[in-house]
Amino acid sequence: MSDSLATVEALLAELGPEWPTPEAIATARAAMIARIPGWTLPAAHGLAVEGPEGFDFPRVNAGVNPLPAVVMATVLGHSGGSASYEVDSELLALAIRLLAPAEACTAYEHPNLATWREVREALVPGAAARMVFVGELSDDSDDPAVTSLRALV
Repeated sequence: MSDSLATVEALLAELGPEWPTPEAIATARAAMIARIPGWTLPAAHGLAVEGPEGFDFPRVNAGVNPLPAVVMATVLGHSGGSASYEVDSELLALAIRLLAPAEACTAYEHPNLATWREVREALVPGAAARMVFVGELSDDSDDPAVTSLRALV
């Protein structure tokens, strides 16, 4: 977590507290991508909550909204391909902090940010969500969270 915190703080210091235009968001996204060796945009991504019947994805992104994928990849250290990661309340707060400057841009809605805040509020102490990346829709995976997201798109 300390590496992620240092990375987020450095990016926010470099990029500023608000990204009020689509161009500012594109600049922020490019700066984050430049820090992720071998980065590839996933075909799909989403934050999942595991329940008794499997994974629930309150928001699924397939071919859209690359900034939230890059933000989560930055926080989690994901560089590409299909994988899922446990995201506790602290990591989710860090991702929210890194994505929040984009909210200043009124040219876009910010459904991922809203979803992440809702999921964080709903997490009970000690619980975690899962961030899921599907590299290619044709990828096979032994990860049940990846398989669940791939089945949704």
